[in-house]
Amino acid sequence: MMEGMSEMRRNSVLMSMLGITVAGFGLAWAWPWLAAQMASGEAPAETIALGKTLYGKYCAACHGANLEGQPDWKSPLPSGRMPAPPHDASGHTWHHPDGVLFRITKDGPAAVVGGGYRSDMPGFGSVMSDDEIRAVLAFIKSVWPEQERQYQAEMSRREQKAAQ
Repeated sequence: MMEGMSEMRRNSVLMSMLGITVAGFGLAWAWPWLAAQMASGEAPAETIALGKTLYGKYCAACHGANLEGQPDWKSPLPSGRMPAPPHDASGHTWHHPDGVLFRITKDGPAAVVGGGYRSDMPGFGSVMSDDEIRAVLAFIKSVWPEQERQYQAEMSRREQKAAQ
């Protein structure tokens, strides 16, 4: 019985490692498209328009119609969770590279941060396609001032280089 349990644990660990590896390769293969499509907010106008529509449908209720976030977004709510941050230049979204923003949007912050982190934000991977998520991010990036877009593009270039 103990041998069977040990083998099951070993197989579970191996399968988890395989899943993480495959996910990493999947993101690495997506980098060229992400970098070209999203760097410096240079997405096509139709992509930005789609992103704006999807943002209004899925994100604005918490992050604000004008990307302003919830009030007092740096202080925990009574639940202990953090309010939705702004996605305009006053927030910290532009500090993160494309891959991180994509994963947070697709899988939710708790899945990305780990360590038992709890968030009110769900992952949107079950309601938006990868291209739709990229469109939302392109819309968000399109409202940032040039300095923030350039900083974020540099963070994305560094992330892409590290993934190669």
